[in-house]
Amino acid sequence: MHMSTGVSTSTDKIIVDKSRGHRNKAVSKAVRQTRERLQSGHASSSAFDRDVLQMYITAVLQGAAIAPLFVIIVAALGTYFTEDASLFFWALLTLTCHAANILLARRARRQEITAEAVRRWRNLLLAGQFLIGCCWAVFALQDCSACEPSSFTLYKGATLLIALSVATMSNFMLTRAVLVGFAPAVVALAAKSGLSRDILELSLTGVFTMTVVFFNYISDRLFQFSLRILSFQSEKDDLIAELEVAKSMSDEARRRAEEANLAKSRFLASMSHELRTPLNAILGFSEVMSAEVMGPLANPTYKEYAGDIHRSGQHLLDLINEILDLSRIEAGKYELSEEAISLLDITEDCIGMVQLRARAKNITIHDQVERQLPAIWADEKSMRQVVLNLLSNAVKFTPQSGEINVKVGWTAGGGQYISIRDNGPGIPEDEIPIVLSAFGQGSIAIKSAEQGTGLGLPIVQAILAKHDGQFILKSRLREGTEVIAILPAKRVLQSIPAVEEAQPVIKKRRSFA
Repeated sequence: MHMSTGVSTSTDKIIVDKSRGHRNKAVSKAVRQTRERLQSGHASSSAFDRDVLQMYITAVLQGAAIAPLFVIIVAALGTYFTEDASLFFWALLTLTCHAANILLARRARRQEITAEAVRRWRNLLLAGQFLIGCCWAVFALQDCSACEPSSFTLYKGATLLIALSVATMSNFMLTRAVLVGFAPAVVALAAKSGLSRDILELSLTGVFTMTVVFFNYISDRLFQFSLRILSFQSEKDDLIAELEVAKSMSDEARRRAEEANLAKSRFLASMSHELRTPLNAILGFSEVMSAEVMGPLANPTYKEYAGDIHRSGQHLLDLINEILDLSRIEAGKYELSEEAISLLDITEDCIGMVQLRARAKNITIHDQVERQLPAIWADEKSMRQVVLNLLSNAVKFTPQSGEINVKVGWTAGGGQYISIRDNGPGIPEDEIPIVLSAFGQGSIAIKSAEQGTGLGLPIVQAILAKHDGQFILKSRLREGTEVIAILPAKRVLQSIPAVEEAQPVIKKRRSFA
């Protein structure tokens, strides 16, 4: 009985393996439930009781300085007009009640309000508003014998209306706060006007009562609007959750895409000849034209164009070679031609190849090598490609007048390594997996004028993996980058000492019966 391992063993023609069952049935079910809940309508207001109460507490604490400032201004103006210090005692009482209300709100914010405690805390906060309302009732009962009655009544009315407006905008997240907070003032005005039967007092009572009813309606509308906003916020969070579970559902599609990518790699590996042949013709003929081998060109612009064609073709050929190399490695068709080579000699040759580019940027290359290194058993062409890619990257990203340090020596396990360190801008830690992936480029490379294909380091990793080696990249932002290519001890060829001279062996004569 054969069990599927999750890896497609199909031929190149089968890009997607459909034999594998879908593994995300639970995720799909969760997505359907979330969608049905979103389409069913808005949530009830009770679902947001805690959120509404916390928003009210936050608003009270953020506007804690508004009410005391208003009370002080009212007391100062009243004392100035009436020349009576009794309003300061009212202000002291009101500020005390306001401070108690602020302390209650701070205590509610420090505690974790559970769903069961929401009603209790709402009642406590309403009691605090009622206490402040009693203070405004005391203010409504104030009289002024030394001033004109109509002027003082107008002053009281304006003050109460402003206080009502401020309270409505501050407390609309607490239902019935406007009624609870200003019902004592309405009762006080009604009692006072009923006893005095003054037309101004009666008018003030009627206007203020209607204003309280109207502002209570406005407060209720604002509260309903806030509930809708919270409902939309909840729906947005649900949609985000749906997107997250949908992302997990895409894992299966990504696996299939990886299989398609493998098929692409196999295709490119088999197209090596078909891609390189026309490019070689373009390079050859453009070089012949630019060198004017068959005769001079009548127009010098043609010679310049031929040079541009040659450079562009060479760049395209290098790109195709890198893609094909990586594709052949991924497809398992990269064959090593192993022989005894010297890692030290290869490194010195590659340093000589990049010296011209390094001198153009005034970069100094320091080498620190162990001279008595034995040969290694590896593919010379592949190892040259590894060292040259690493050196080219170091030169590319090292700034003007920078330094590159190259080390070749023994590893602790008996293998050999080459280390290349530069003092360039470095790579952010979160971008290291990106630059190690195929076609991946970090932010420094994107901003650089010398951009590459993003295949150099993946090819280096793949070649070292074919040699059973290891690739290490160490980098810190603004401190430079160090890359280390390591070959294992089993690749090192140990020299065998010469056999000491011995007596020649006398060949025995063969006899036949």
